[in-house]
Amino acid sequence: MPAGRRPDILIIMADQLVPSALPCHGNPVTRAPALSWLAESGVVFDAAYTASPLCAPARASFLTGLLPSRTRTYDNAAQFSSEIPTFAHYLRRAGYRTVLAGKMHFCGPDQLHGFEERLTTDIYPADFGWTPDWDRPHERPSWYHDMSSIVDAGPCVRSNQLDFDDEVAFAAERSLFGHVRSGDERPFCYVVSFTHPHDPFTISRRWWDLYRDEDIPMPAAGLDEASLHPHERRLREVCAMNAAEITEDHVRAARRAYYGAISYVDDHTSRLIGLLRDTGRLDSTVVIITSDHGEMLGERGAWYKMSFFEGAARVPLIVRAPALFPPGRVPAAVSTMDLLPTLVGLAHDGDLPGIVGPLDGRSLLPHLSGEPGHDEVVAEYLAEGAIAPIVMIRRGRYKFIHSPADPDQLFDLAADPHERANLAGDPASAGLAGQFRREVAARWDLKALDREVRQSQQRRIAVGEALRTGTPDSWDFSPTYDASRRYIRNHMDLADLEKMARYPPAG
Repeated sequence: MPAGRRPDILIIMADQLVPSALPCHGNPVTRAPALSWLAESGVVFDAAYTASPLCAPARASFLTGLLPSRTRTYDNAAQFSSEIPTFAHYLRRAGYRTVLAGKMHFCGPDQLHGFEERLTTDIYPADFGWTPDWDRPHERPSWYHDMSSIVDAGPCVRSNQLDFDDEVAFAAERSLFGHVRSGDERPFCYVVSFTHPHDPFTISRRWWDLYRDEDIPMPAAGLDEASLHPHERRLREVCAMNAAEITEDHVRAARRAYYGAISYVDDHTSRLIGLLRDTGRLDSTVVIITSDHGEMLGERGAWYKMSFFEGAARVPLIVRAPALFPPGRVPAAVSTMDLLPTLVGLAHDGDLPGIVGPLDGRSLLPHLSGEPGHDEVVAEYLAEGAIAPIVMIRRGRYKFIHSPADPDQLFDLAADPHERANLAGDPASAGLAGQFRREVAARWDLKALDREVRQSQQRRIAVGEALRTGTPDSWDFSPTYDASRRYIRNHMDLADLEKMARYPPAG
């Protein structure tokens, strides 16, 4: 990297990507050579977690370094306030060009949140239509997950998700090439966010045929009806898991399609890495791979996310920056909220000027440099399937999950990686469980948070119903397309245009 030049940043998000499906976390089946190469030449975080195991709240926390209770992005239809700074705001103030391509699930009229440019629309709606209602816990809205993603899993020729992600990849590649060719001297921060491998579990034959049924591993721990936690039971109702008979063939097909979708994302990742390499920018670019949350993928008989079990709450986090950080692995528990102070620190030689605090995230720069860093994650779940706030603390080998509505859960992840033994009621662990309970009481006012979430839900339900009456006005983002500035037009000098557009320039 040239002396004095700040690094470019490329963040690639794959939606609902569970670390256990990746080769760098020990999966022997998934074919993901680009992600594996990034892991081998970068820093891999072995215990990274989402701030909330649901899309919109997770992404707001990823952008802001704040918990959902502080962004008030409680669920997938909660408005993300424009007054909260994101890392896109901070980097833009620092002179970065900030660009978003793909999914970020912003609800409300602000569809940029600090990004200078947004290249595509979102795959999900920006309105209040998906608001859960904790006052009606037994009513299952039609927009919730159901089991069709598993029952109908298999190969396809085309899908809604393929349409979206192909557009995201093309738009990101064209824009990145455009930045390099333009002579713009600003460092860039691109966020390229794919919807795969999120359900529905279907993928085109090119990726499906990379795998064979006999090679697909089945879940390590199946459904145990007798030991289901109340929140697990609610999720089974919310997602209609009890209404469908899921066979081993269904499970295997869903997992095979999921692996195929990872390979599809890996191919797009490879193209982006190749673009940086071909333009001489790769080794001066910090490349980050992560996800918004995980996917249960049939473990414990569960699918999707919305809980704090490892499959739903853990995410991949890979940071490749060979000019700055040697390759390595970090066992400490960290959060996607930690990325905001990390990115701002990268832009300012480790300093955090202008940060409006306090943040819930903490910088990962010590971990990346091989120095001691924090080993703690806090997280919240405040959306469908819950009937009261659910919070998590992960520290060291232990994970503690608490909700006023449910029995506590305490797991020793070193001894019990599949989370089968709840130690919260074990007399031998009473002291540790009590310590965690006191910490929860000191950190959160859960009664007040419960009231705030319910009030927000009722306000949004009322507003949403009103806005669907009469002539609706959409908040969905529409990318601008100025055809007068594309390709060749008469107000442009043809020779200059062709010279500028060609890369590398003709000798």
